[in-house]
Amino acid sequence: MKEKIKPWLYLLPAVLFLGVFMVYPIVDVFIYSFEEGYNSASQSFFGTGTFNYSYVLHDAYFLRALKNTFIIVIITVPLSTGIALLIALGLSSVKKIKELYQTVFFLPYVTNTLAVGLVFMLLFRKTPYTDGFVNMLLNALGMSTVDFIDGPYWAKMFVMCFYTIWVVMPFKVLILTSAIASVNQDYYKAARVDGTSEFRIFGTITLPMISPMISYLVITGFIGAFKAYSDEVAIFGTDLNSAGMNTIVGYIYDMLYGDSGGYPSYASAAAIILFAVVLTITTINLMVSGGFSVTGKAKK
Repeated sequence: MKEKIKPWLYLLPAVLFLGVFMVYPIVDVFIYSFEEGYNSASQSFFGTGTFNYSYVLHDAYFLRALKNTFIIVIITVPLSTGIALLIALGLSSVKKIKELYQTVFFLPYVTNTLAVGLVFMLLFRKTPYTDGFVNMLLNALGMSTVDFIDGPYWAKMFVMCFYTIWVVMPFKVLILTSAIASVNQDYYKAARVDGTSEFRIFGTITLPMISPMISYLVITGFIGAFKAYSDEVAIFGTDLNSAGMNTIVGYIYDMLYGDSGGYPSYASAAAIILFAVVLTITTINLMVSGGFSVTGKAKK
């Protein structure tokens, strides 16, 4: 009996930690999302129902944040993963200074996000004294000046996606480089003895062998992109609604602490909607990547 209880005692601290800091907050937010007119000061509400969800789903600010978030997710996740794969393949072919290149590509990942965002803002922002470094390059190429920070929506979204790809790509490069290095070299030797082209070697050996890591990066990339907020603040400032560049997480923050703050019920409803979207897309990704069988049970 003691031997059966002992493993559970080892797990007890972790279970308690997850229960207090993860499970309980999720349940609490779920309850708040159905409490209409909840007042955090008096801890009171005047009814229960789905009004909070209806309000959030019809709120123009939330719909814009939802649109922005989906655009960032759809553009940045495939592009960052594809570019990282190309860079990882290039690094794998460099033997002598491979470690140096890995360090160079990994530096943006360990740099403070807000600091990188400020650098991007300086590169793209127009000021009374200069149009920004990027606009200088555009003018040198004979193109007109574009206000990337305070200008048209497509220009601001371009900066946002470019910045997001820049920030997340180093981690993906490191993971994919390690995955490629772990592939058994005997497969490559046998393929080259048979005269197989490099393109076919990549498609029949490298890609299938590193596909679990690619699936992992895509899934975590989707989750991370849906939680985007600090990146937008670093470039466009704290008033993301005025800039038209707010995200779902930014909307939740505004409902709690921003200028329109004091509405924890609305914030909770938006958080549950975000949770449902991320859970659905993650499940679809797992099913597509083979993480789950047709019956829905995990493969062994």
